[in-house]
Amino acid sequence: MAIKLDWKRERRWLASFGLALAAAGLVRYSTQGEFTRLSEILLIGGGVLFLAGLVLSYRDFVTFFSARSSQLGANALTITFLVLVVLGLVNFLGYRHKKRLDVTTEKLYTLSDQSRRTATQLKKDVDIIRFARSPDQTFKDLATEYANAGTHVHYREVDPQEKPEVARQYNVTHMNDIVVSSGSHNETLSGTGEQDITNAIIKVTRDAVKTVCFVEGHGEKSLASGEQDGLEGGDKALKGEGYQTKTVNLVSSGEVPSDCSVLVDAGPKQSLFPQEAGFISRYLDGGGRALLLLDPETDPKVDTVLDAWNISLGSNVVIDASGVGRLFGTGPAVPLVVDYGPSPIVQNFTGTMTFFNLARTVSLKDKGKSDPTATELLKTSPRSFTVPNLKTKEVRYDPAKDQAGPLSLGVAAERHTGTGTSGKSARLVVIGNSAFATNQWAGLQRNGDLFVNTVNWLAQDEDLISVRPKNPTNRRVILTETQQRELFFASMIFLPGLVIISGVVIWFRRR
Repeated sequence: MAIKLDWKRERRWLASFGLALAAAGLVRYSTQGEFTRLSEILLIGGGVLFLAGLVLSYRDFVTFFSARSSQLGANALTITFLVLVVLGLVNFLGYRHKKRLDVTTEKLYTLSDQSRRTATQLKKDVDIIRFARSPDQTFKDLATEYANAGTHVHYREVDPQEKPEVARQYNVTHMNDIVVSSGSHNETLSGTGEQDITNAIIKVTRDAVKTVCFVEGHGEKSLASGEQDGLEGGDKALKGEGYQTKTVNLVSSGEVPSDCSVLVDAGPKQSLFPQEAGFISRYLDGGGRALLLLDPETDPKVDTVLDAWNISLGSNVVIDASGVGRLFGTGPAVPLVVDYGPSPIVQNFTGTMTFFNLARTVSLKDKGKSDPTATELLKTSPRSFTVPNLKTKEVRYDPAKDQAGPLSLGVAAERHTGTGTSGKSARLVVIGNSAFATNQWAGLQRNGDLFVNTVNWLAQDEDLISVRPKNPTNRRVILTETQQRELFFASMIFLPGLVIISGVVIWFRRR
């Protein structure tokens, strides 16, 4: 049985069929990313069929588009086309000029102050190179943020199998290794986070490595301890900023070692020998920089050092009676500070808090003296006061003996030593607490930043002083077993059952 085609009717579909073929060719191109032989055949063939359909069915098309319904449809189609064109232009502009809006509370997808400053203040080129076969869009977005922040930062991806010579140049041995390079300095990242990139940039762009020396021998906080009262976290943070750290025993060395860029004495429990205090004084007189973290209810015997710098160390314990600490699970013996002095160390701390578990006052003896140049860094709330110690069960404010708030917990001082232009700038920071820098407390609000910023300022690395990246807040909701059962009953039984019952009732009423 022969099939007879009605060409007058079938030719009307040529244009539609041609459009379908052309659309298939465009889809093929979009998925392949290039014009293949098949996509070219589909596009050319579809175009030819579409034009043939228009020519062969010209009168039919004129009649069709002359109808009122066709004109209304054409208007709607035109409006739709214009909307699509506008959306396409917006998408094109967005692709050419990328801007991202970060609406997360912690600004997780925006560079921190530290990272942004590190990128913008670079004076030499830095390459961030990821060695992998497949792209990582998340890391690429992060690296692109650095490139957008600073003109000296460049990001690229290299396939080590296609370019093994580049992998050998940077000593890459594993797939997905990420290298930060500047000049002859290379650093392979141990992680893919913002802090890892920033620390690597700092390391490869530094001309010299500075050493931070921690005094030992008097029960100080341990630099290597991972316990709650240790300084392992602070040690890692300083190394991440490009510093070397080591411990020194002043009795054994007989002086402060000459390679110490900063000397730190963190929470001595026993008194220093007079000779050791003398070593610190001579170190400062020669243009040295020191950080003394002195806890209450101890006598470090550093009065000679502090007197020369117009600093008074209180024999007391600070009590915070504001009650704000209860919101964070702390008691009155943990003063909370939100008031900061005019110092680069705390210039970015506005609106943030620091906590000091068991602190003593550290203040200026004579606020009218201009030598040294000094600032009271940390001020407690007006509802704080001092007590001699915590040996009594009940702590009360005695106006006759105790000091009322606001109270100073830390002082930063600077003076020029030597004569003329050959002199040096000596710096000293004294804080009446060492716990804020420990593993237990460093992660709370800006405690960790306070410790690292202080070392930055003492080492004259003011460009590193900033607010560092924070981990995202855990916002997961933890439900009890009772809450889980209630949620299951409400979502899986009650609400679906209500819909079913309502449907049955309506069906019976309409019968």
